[in-house]
Amino acid sequence: MNAPLFPPILVNGSTISAADIAAEAQNQQAPKGKPGLAWRKAARALIIRHLLLAQAKELPVEATPTEIAPGKFETEEEAQIRAVLDHALTPDAVATETLRAIYDRDPGNFRAPTLYQPSHILFSGEDAQIRAEVALKTLLKSPRDFAALASRESDCGSREAGGQLGQLSSGDTVPEFEAVMRIAEEGQIHPELVKTRYGLHILRMDARADGEILPFESVQPRLRDAAEKSAWTHAAQAYVAGLLDTAEIQGIDLSQPF
Repeated sequence: MNAPLFPPILVNGSTISAADIAAEAQNQQAPKGKPGLAWRKAARALIIRHLLLAQAKELPVEATPTEIAPGKFETEEEAQIRAVLDHALTPDAVATETLRAIYDRDPGNFRAPTLYQPSHILFSGEDAQIRAEVALKTLLKSPRDFAALASRESDCGSREAGGQLGQLSSGDTVPEFEAVMRIAEEGQIHPELVKTRYGLHILRMDARADGEILPFESVQPRLRDAAEKSAWTHAAQAYVAGLLDTAEIQGIDLSQPF
């Protein structure tokens, strides 16, 4: 009899069934046509979960499910895993000097929100590409016609204002549109169409005010929060790696790259 394609796995003598692994594989990302990779990721996730829950039985921890969103609580197992990690992990403290060094590498990364004042003409529907290309060609030759063309052709409600969108700040619009606003030449019609989930846009950047660089003191809490989360993640990875190294696992070789 041939061995099953995806066999069950033994972890310290306990079985993780092929059915459970297959169910978990539905939650794992893998390239199309490579079910084996999704299976390996699922198996590893279930092995780690098994080892953490085993630790919950051995360690002196108490686990009470907490509310993680309005009306949504952890499961008992999620609470147990959280309790184990809270008990076992002691992330390295983050020194203020470390945060200062991160800031000093590129203070320009820490700015107040940039303010934009754009105008646009939106083209949507099956004929959007042709309409947009014709309109952009026309406007690059005759920029003064922007408001009139927007009022006549735009598929956005801003056509009533000649395409003006008012003042926007970072995060107020979709990322693909904001990415072009950041590089568009101020006072000019952008020479290329902007493609977003809403359709094709002709963008005119009427004004832009880059946010000022924020002082270290104002961004220090944000930096500390990010650094502490990173330290916790590294500590958790090291703890899990230790559990895997000492566990007796059959049915999968976790030393192979995923």
